[in-house]
Amino acid sequence: MAERVNGILKDEFGLSDALPGFAQAIALVGRAVRAYNYFNLALYFDDVQHVLTVDEANSITRAPKADVWGFCETELKAAAGALPPSVADAQQGHMTAASALAILGRLQLAEKKWTDAATSYKTIMDFGYYTIDPRYRELFLSAGELSHEVIMSQQYIPNTYNQALLQYLTPETWGGWHQYSPFNELVKAYECTDGLPITQSPLYSESNPYANRDPRLDFTVMISGRTTFRGKTYSATPGTTLPDRLNQYPGVWSGYAIYKFLEDDPAVATTSNDGNNFPLIRYAEVLLGYLEARLESGAGVDQALLDATINKVRGRAAVHMPAVTATDPTALRTILRRERRVEFAFEGIRYFDCLRWGIIGAENNQQFTGMKLTNTPSTYTAYPVDANGYYIFKKRNFIVGKNELWPIPQSERDLNKNLTQNPGY
Repeated sequence: MAERVNGILKDEFGLSDALPGFAQAIALVGRAVRAYNYFNLALYFDDVQHVLTVDEANSITRAPKADVWGFCETELKAAAGALPPSVADAQQGHMTAASALAILGRLQLAEKKWTDAATSYKTIMDFGYYTIDPRYRELFLSAGELSHEVIMSQQYIPNTYNQALLQYLTPETWGGWHQYSPFNELVKAYECTDGLPITQSPLYSESNPYANRDPRLDFTVMISGRTTFRGKTYSATPGTTLPDRLNQYPGVWSGYAIYKFLEDDPAVATTSNDGNNFPLIRYAEVLLGYLEARLESGAGVDQALLDATINKVRGRAAVHMPAVTATDPTALRTILRRERRVEFAFEGIRYFDCLRWGIIGAENNQQFTGMKLTNTPSTYTAYPVDANGYYIFKKRNFIVGKNELWPIPQSERDLNKNLTQNPGY
């Protein structure tokens, strides 16, 4: 990515003479995309090689993360100051000022520059173009591709430039590979319809745990015996001959599957030909990011701010969850973090959040569970279950002080002998 952008900036393709106006615009887009790429690289690897020319690619040393992120801030601000706030539907997918500012907001949250992040997000809000879509599930299907909630998305085209996401996510009942299986710990994070967590709500029943829950649960996770897709009901009942039975691959499937992104109409997308775009940044992230920045800056939170941010996200017609009224920082922080977890499930944001909040070790070092198997766990012996009858799935071993960073790929170190390895690898 960086190599292609650097080529554009050096005018290796002769654009400045042939199309001077276009060359200037595409250079700004390239700078923003390169900054997005370097922001993520430094997030995952810490200090990274900041390559700006081909000649130095195989000899450059790792630059401090702070320097790389400082470069990213400068590039994103330049793009945001020159690109249009939004584009017409026919140009959906082009980088905009809002895209650059949304990336900048993420970066500033990661740096804990709360006031700066609030400014970046508020600028997008003041554009007046982006809004919370009344729909939720459709945002991740073809029907939502032109939604004014989508600020930035990865673009795909059926039959031409398609993707394989549905092949990996779709359960075997519908011809997919069922490669990903959510943990019950995510399922438990969804509140009841009264706006209370399951540990506090009188609406929650352990004998019927999926009833009376935040509608986003059913929009996001396939639940055995509950979710219907393309005329069939998903079933993971163990001990049967069903394709997605829990015990077909022990320790691999939790009994849940990902429902988000699964296109209802096979004429629009199939497991082998999925042209649906993937949303990278939504306006919901802008609103919740703005609230977090204001909260953590100590600027104070009132009901007007809650109604302008988190309550707009929770209040979309398809979700219609009760409004948040807590302004106490500790209580609101818990609510806001839970809201981000369920709103953005499987959109690639949770890892970023856990790193920023310093909870990634605690979130990973626990016993993960799967689907509900029995209401009489004391006498149930077919499969391992916990005290509430949930399948005991797997346990991770996250090494605090090491696994926060990813290892530098050995293939890169073979090419560049000046690249040091991250601690512990």
